[in-house]
Amino acid sequence: MPLKAELHCHIEGAAAPELVLRQARKYDADPAPFIRDGAFVWHNFTSFLAAYDFSADLFRSEDDYVLLADHYLTSLARDGAVYSEIFISPDHAKKAGLSPKAYTDALGEGISRARAKTGIEGRMIVTGVRHFGVDAVEQAARFAARSGNPLVAGFGLAGDERIGDYEDFVRAFEIAREAGLGITVHAGELTGWESVAAALDHLRPARIGHGVRAVENPDLVRRIADLGVVLECCPGSNVALGVFPDFASHPLPALRAAGCKVTLNSDDPPYFRTSLKREYEIAAEHFAMNEKALAALTRIAIEAAFVDRRTKSALLARLDRPAR
Repeated sequence: MPLKAELHCHIEGAAAPELVLRQARKYDADPAPFIRDGAFVWHNFTSFLAAYDFSADLFRSEDDYVLLADHYLTSLARDGAVYSEIFISPDHAKKAGLSPKAYTDALGEGISRARAKTGIEGRMIVTGVRHFGVDAVEQAARFAARSGNPLVAGFGLAGDERIGDYEDFVRAFEIAREAGLGITVHAGELTGWESVAAALDHLRPARIGHGVRAVENPDLVRRIADLGVVLECCPGSNVALGVFPDFASHPLPALRAAGCKVTLNSDDPPYFRTSLKREYEIAAEHFAMNEKALAALTRIAIEAAFVDRRTKSALLARLDRPAR
């Protein structure tokens, strides 16, 4: 299996069940409705959110967030990853009773600790949550622009795709772009191809989170390929949430064949019984991708990473080293 890289993972959704159980003991919380036999339990999108919110609420202090980022990136490195970008949310920080800066710096410390141990590089993408409204997304963009943390490298839009129009968030993305941050936007997951087109029209992202529903419109697929916009695909998540009924129906091979730049990502891995390693295995098993094809996806991810030129060159050099 080749070296791996990930561009699309929500850090609160990356907390492994064993880590959540540890936090539940720390805060005397009952995990029984949400974790059974070492795995998260949910049955539909509503119960998924309930399990997610329960777990996210167990990360409350700066030390908790250091632990969370360190634990996740260390596990990625153990599975052969050399690079990770995580989505972070100032709104989660506020809910936890922390300032966005304290929360972000704690996650950055966790990333740095994982790098010191394993060599994995990591960066953070601040996200605005669209269903919290335009003002909240603009506040998140302003925070991202002035955070001062060198590991904050991008700005994105997450949340319920069915709420708010992409044109409502133009100002937020202008703030982020003016600050030199990389731009990625969730679109084309729960809603159809129109959301991908609207994101491209109004927000001009370098990358689209998911974007797989673009396959419904061949003209849009050609546009994505021509623009070189990178799709952060999450097959395990898509099938678990019913976006597609099975891997045989997943459009990643079709998008790739049409010339789109696609990558593999885990989204909220333990909730979907996946991992970045598992996503590469899915691609090999269900999409008939050999090691050379999988390595090409890792290269696309690193070339699309929101990092400085020197770091990107060093990461690409790691891909080019002969396997030992």
